[in-house]
Amino acid sequence: MNRKKRIYLAGPLFSHAELEYNCKLRDSLLKKGFSVFLPQEDAEDTTNERERQNQECIFKKCVGGMDGSDLVVAVLDGVDVDSGTAWEIGYAYAKEKPVIGLRTDFRSLSDGIVNLMVEMSIIDLARDEEELLKILEKFR
Repeated sequence: MNRKKRIYLAGPLFSHAELEYNCKLRDSLLKKGFSVFLPQEDAEDTTNERERQNQECIFKKCVGGMDGSDLVVAVLDGVDVDSGTAWEIGYAYAKEKPVIGLRTDFRSLSDGIVNLMVEMSIIDLARDEEELLKILEKFR
């Protein structure tokens, strides 16, 4: 029996809207048969946890989540890509893990969709959740 492919879901997690969107996206990925590492839950990366545990603990849990994942889905919305998400993309690229970007934001840079280094590190870019799920079909 094939094991479920594990996705590390990278994205900003600092506002209520971002947290809710990440959970919505996670649920969609779970319904498609993937296993998902969601840092805000699996690494307990919340304001309360940052106050209670040291940041090194959260960092190590996230790195472990990346190491244990088969691929990364990175939310690239915003004027610029979230700095933590950019680091996660670079780490995944260095580990030769495929990264699929998701950018629902219609804004773009004058010379590209997102930062050049981020754009060149991803293997595909989805513009909405439906397109993302279609792209992920080849990884099941």
